[in-house]
Amino acid sequence: MSRMAGMGGMGMGRKGARTRRARRGATAGALLAAVVTGTLLAGCTTTGGDNDDERGQGNDRRDDRTSAPPAGSVLAVKIDNVSAARPQTGLDAADIVYAEQVEGGLSRLMAVYATRFPEVVGPVRSARESDLELLRQFDEPTLAFSGAQSKLLPLIGGAPLHAKTPEDAGAAYFRGDEKPAPHNLYLHPGKLLGSPPGADALTTGFRYGPAPAGGTPEDSRTVRYPAARFTFTWSDDSRRWQVSMDGRPTVTTDDVRVAPATVVVQHVTVRASQFRDFLGNNTPYTETVGSGRAEVLRDGKVFDADWERRAATDGTRFTTTDGEPMNFAEGQVWVVYAADRS
Repeated sequence: MSRMAGMGGMGMGRKGARTRRARRGATAGALLAAVVTGTLLAGCTTTGGDNDDERGQGNDRRDDRTSAPPAGSVLAVKIDNVSAARPQTGLDAADIVYAEQVEGGLSRLMAVYATRFPEVVGPVRSARESDLELLRQFDEPTLAFSGAQSKLLPLIGGAPLHAKTPEDAGAAYFRGDEKPAPHNLYLHPGKLLGSPPGADALTTGFRYGPAPAGGTPEDSRTVRYPAARFTFTWSDDSRRWQVSMDGRPTVTTDDVRVAPATVVVQHVTVRASQFRDFLGNNTPYTETVGSGRAEVLRDGKVFDADWERRAATDGTRFTTTDGEPMNFAEGQVWVVYAADRS
């Protein structure tokens, strides 16, 4: 099935997912047993200003979401994005990359894989509360992460997803020797899920097809966080937006320039969450349910757009300013969540 058919947003894949969710009901999950191992505890004191507490406090109660993920489960991986973590591995193979603001004004990535798995992905880092709302659009996704703030673990344990830390799936993770801890934890996706589920699992609401009329020629667009920035530069040769982060080209460990076909700058509410890191810094919460404005970059142009996501179990619908569906270009999509200043 083509990606267009599998990712049209309102197709049979979403209807089947909702039916399965309805059958499961609202049963609360047990607490996630994510007591991080001694190897991970060495990574709790971070560098580069990224001060998140990855120590889990769990127990022996687990539900079926901590067992083997089902066939058809997308893989979402939390990827470290401070300077000490770069270059990353496997980022170019993701179908979607979400960028969000974290403590200290820094950024973190969530890479979503459905159509192909790279051999290795990483560095893997910790989860945030916002991730649970973002991931509800998928049917029981698998979330690979290194741990989480201890008070967040019950929420992760009760979420309709398969949480996979090194404690849950140690054979799929390893520590590299080229970066210092905690920026050296990597994942073998194939050891976690076997094979990718395919494009039908990407129930994002995104539409793919020809560009709408209009648009404004755009060579480069920069999105700034308080302590991080993303720049997307159009390449006529590759017909892609080449990514730079904090002023440096984003190139993987395999020497591949990361270059999505579509970039979405989505203006959202970024507010304080109920959690803080171990230094007392508040963790930002990025609201992805609601509506607002966006800019969509494709084909060397920028298109003003509107976005709407009515419920957490829905994908996000993008439309042009005249209400027509906003099609994305075929290929990788980056969604950068920018705090709405309007």
